[in-house]
Amino acid sequence: MQRITIHDVARTAGVSLATVDRVLNRRPGVRAATVERVEAAVKALGYTPDVFAANLAKRRLYRLTFLIPNGPNAFMTDLRQEAERIASRVAGERVALTVQDIDAFDSHSVASTLALLDRTGCDGVAVVAPSSPEVRAGIDRLTLRGVPVVTLVSDHPASARAHFVGIDNMAAGRVAGRLLGRFLAGNRQGHRARIGFIAGSLGLRDHAERHGGCLEVFEELYPDFEPVRVREGRDDNDRTYDLTRKLLVEHPDLTGLYNMGAGNRGVIAALEESGRAGEITFIAHELTPYTRSALERGTISALIAQDPGHEIRSAVRVLKALIDGQPILDAQERIGIDIFLPENLPPVDGARKADKTTTVDAAPAALPRRKAG
Repeated sequence: MQRITIHDVARTAGVSLATVDRVLNRRPGVRAATVERVEAAVKALGYTPDVFAANLAKRRLYRLTFLIPNGPNAFMTDLRQEAERIASRVAGERVALTVQDIDAFDSHSVASTLALLDRTGCDGVAVVAPSSPEVRAGIDRLTLRGVPVVTLVSDHPASARAHFVGIDNMAAGRVAGRLLGRFLAGNRQGHRARIGFIAGSLGLRDHAERHGGCLEVFEELYPDFEPVRVREGRDDNDRTYDLTRKLLVEHPDLTGLYNMGAGNRGVIAALEESGRAGEITFIAHELTPYTRSALERGTISALIAQDPGHEIRSAVRVLKALIDGQPILDAQERIGIDIFLPENLPPVDGARKADKTTTVDAAPAALPRRKAG
């Protein structure tokens, strides 16, 4: 089917191309009757503007800034690598994508970074935003300065952000609760199931929502499960290693463990050194080379994951749509929750595998190997 063009609209409405352009771009100087005639032609023909072609004609450049946490979180490293990879690819589409490091555990620093951004330097911002009043105010003020903001991975719904790109973290927590229940069913020999929890911080909304979702499932389906208070490892492998060792000593009857953030390498090392790997049902998040290996050898029982590439591509599409005033295709931008067992792990591409060996989670020699006790 031949595409309807602005020439077809002009011919149907009986006006010039310049008049159609003025009407479509809401510029003054066109009589009301002419505006009605052009709009009627647009509706009758089903004409939709080719925004990409229009932007090329105007030589428009989309300047996008992505604020992504630095530090030892392997998933955030993957997210940053995806952003840098996609930045190179979309440069030919007149998109200038810049990645800036932030500290997800320092709300004041993130708010300060947001305060430095405005329309002189960027047209849209995607941010992994810690949940705090300072960050919310920073998002609100940036939006008031005319820069649309998309929250990435962890939402900030009380802010003026225009859209959230990430999984439903409450649903992810509920999935973890279901998995723990299914794995532990019939394996408790009359004893209550005691479940440990590790988070980067409950001050991070995605971690808090995962915790809440998991507890909801326990209350609804597994009321005999006994959750242990959350340990916060700040997504650091060494810190999480120490917390897990202490957790195992304090609760020798622990039957399940759910890590809602990063630091998986520390949990894995503590479980394997204690000799309880495979005995404790361990549910973790995100597919990295190290979690893949631990899943294959049975230390991790199941992985809940999200696709960082999909999230970066989605954030770019959403920001471009917001800048252009175009609708967002919700079905296209919905980020799925993946559940991996050893049997359904995706194949590892050679190039991607080489990239990911640079992440913190992929360097087992970097973590001190200490005896559990």
